[in-house]
Amino acid sequence: MKAIGYQQNLPIDNPLSLQDIELDAPTAKGHDILVKVRAVSANPVDYKVRTGMQVPEGEWRVLGFDAAGTVQAVGEDVTLFKPGDKVWYAGDLTRPGSNAEFQLVDERIVGFMPHTLSFAQAAAMPLTSITAWEMLFDRLDVDRNDATKSILIIGAAGGVGSIMVQLIKTLTQLTIVATASRPETQIWLEALGADHILNHHCPLSKEFDQYELPHVDYVVSLNHTEKHQTDIAQVVKPQGKVGLIDDPEIFNIMPFKSKSVSIHWEFMFTRSMFHTKDMRAQHQLLNEIASLIDSGELKTTVGEHLGTINAENLRRAHQRLEAHSTKGKIVLEGFE
Repeated sequence: MKAIGYQQNLPIDNPLSLQDIELDAPTAKGHDILVKVRAVSANPVDYKVRTGMQVPEGEWRVLGFDAAGTVQAVGEDVTLFKPGDKVWYAGDLTRPGSNAEFQLVDERIVGFMPHTLSFAQAAAMPLTSITAWEMLFDRLDVDRNDATKSILIIGAAGGVGSIMVQLIKTLTQLTIVATASRPETQIWLEALGADHILNHHCPLSKEFDQYELPHVDYVVSLNHTEKHQTDIAQVVKPQGKVGLIDDPEIFNIMPFKSKSVSIHWEFMFTRSMFHTKDMRAQHQLLNEIASLIDSGELKTTVGEHLGTINAENLRRAHQRLEAHSTKGKIVLEGFE
């Protein structure tokens, strides 16, 4: 089968950083389904793994943590899917990814693809949807019915933020304060339903003062947490909650002590990495999100379609992600 992989941790402008390769197609056993990959999207985790995770000599690492496709075969323990089903999923960090014609994935972290989306539109959604959902409802335990509370989302115009704003607008009564620095991303967030939009290139505490915004009950930091940490501690309410998904080199928890603020990490691969008892929760939440999309309450977060799935186009996707210049999600579709 065709695939795209790497063997060395190289800069993305090096043609060997991602290469077109041929691999044997895998076989479905146990709880695995074999998916014919039709479309993928690119995420920051792709370049973080590519630059940081070494590969044993002579082997290939295949990236890709978002996919939409068709079930080709199922393992003997599979009960949720059958061949021919259209599915979407984010996969498992410990296994080969979706940048290949065929991929094995555990049925418990796979959902039925929305009927109203194309494969490319669907591929933009799983990882960000799972991350946003788990952050809001599993980590921060957001009260869906409390209209008195508010949330700040830092870096809200990217993939996770784009679906998080929609989930909050659709499923909760929270007031949304979102940040973006460019005119086009500010317009994007306004269209998605953010109530207030701030510029994260300015100190956020000063932005709150300038627009006379009250402090917030929840803060979600999606990028550059280290830069914003002091401001987060200032604008979060006493007994509030702060969630983050990025990898700050230093995170000083002490400024949050006097306010009894709780800190929450979200890593959507935790359930699949450790085979937690609630691993099937990702199957269920992906199906719930599919229903919300099919009912018109959520929309796909595709930002740019870069063409077919090959090494050249994936290198272009990684370059955009590493430059932090994306709006919504980058998708690729089909193999040449």
